[in-house]
Amino acid sequence: MAGHFSPHQLRHSYATHLMDNGAPLEVIQSLLGHEKSETTRIYAELSGKQRHEHYSKFF
Repeated sequence: MAGHFSPHQLRHSYATHLMDNGAPLEVIQSLLGHEKSETTRIYAELSGKQRHEHYSKFF
């Protein structure tokens, strides 16, 4: 359904945008209220563009 978002989708989007704009994982972790960084990594996946940029740097 267009225009309907779950709280999970909003949290994931928020975390991804923060990471794409250079926010450190620890800051994102604090903002989301996670105790473990592993939990934050689930929400803060790199976007396709960001992933491509990192890949290009190393290969």
